[in-house]
Amino acid sequence: MEKRSSLRAYILTIAGAACWGLIGLFIAPLYARGFTAWDAVAIRGIFTFVILILLMSLFFRDQLRTRLKDHLFFAGAGIFSIALFNFFYFEVFSQSSLSLAVTLLYTGPLFVTILSRLFFKEPLTIRKGWALALAITGCAFVVGLLPFGQGNIPMNTLLMGILSGFCYALYSIFSKTVTKRYSALTITTYTFLYTSIFMLFTSDIAGKIDQFQYVDVWVSSVLLALVATVAAFVLYTSGLKHLEASKASILATIEPIIAVITGILFLGEHLQGWQVLGIALVLYSAILVAQGPSNTKKSYS
Repeated sequence: MEKRSSLRAYILTIAGAACWGLIGLFIAPLYARGFTAWDAVAIRGIFTFVILILLMSLFFRDQLRTRLKDHLFFAGAGIFSIALFNFFYFEVFSQSSLSLAVTLLYTGPLFVTILSRLFFKEPLTIRKGWALALAITGCAFVVGLLPFGQGNIPMNTLLMGILSGFCYALYSIFSKTVTKRYSALTITTYTFLYTSIFMLFTSDIAGKIDQFQYVDVWVSSVLLALVATVAAFVLYTSGLKHLEASKASILATIEPIIAVITGILFLGEHLQGWQVLGIALVLYSAILVAQGPSNTKKSYS
């Protein structure tokens, strides 16, 4: 029974990351209509909260009850993680390339592993270290940063990319604290409550309301919220409830693989040999994590 529960947690976490990997399909039409990266973050946050609060009010009203002091964690996840990691991620993409943006975003598992060690005393095992190294290397191959490398990266772009990974990691840290008390839906709903409030005050989305006369804007906005956000965060948070934060974040590195496959199937992109190698490395890192602790039970202190 315990093994079945663990397998379910792994599947939920990977499924959530896969939904995140589809985000490019829904963002591109918004950019084509003149929305900025910050506008896209606002659309994602606001539409997601509206969908979640309707769902919760209709079917899970009892799960809306929370402790006031836990809203510090919801606000932290909503503002310092969701809003900011999206902003830095989209900015790196606009200033450089998607390959660089995704690779730097996936420094996130490294930050999660370090922060989980500091705050939750999670063991940093040799197996986890190897899995993390393989996952990051695999991501670099998948997005094309390896084997040829990429030079002439402005320092501010590199810094924003690293900040995107750090803010991305904060979601696991803030959410892990409250997963024992609330469902994944509750956590995600209140997280996006604070994201949407923050974005309403800081973005210019209200000034571009006329852009919503186009059907493709509505379709993209709803799918961005429903698939790449609601489904993704609920699935990931459900898995996180039964996994160490560092394990969940490493499993989530399947996201760039899904992004590459989506590009091949829908955007006419081609898969290179080193990308196949990268996919294999990331999948093997997920297998290492799913197999549990190393038999040697050694860890770094």
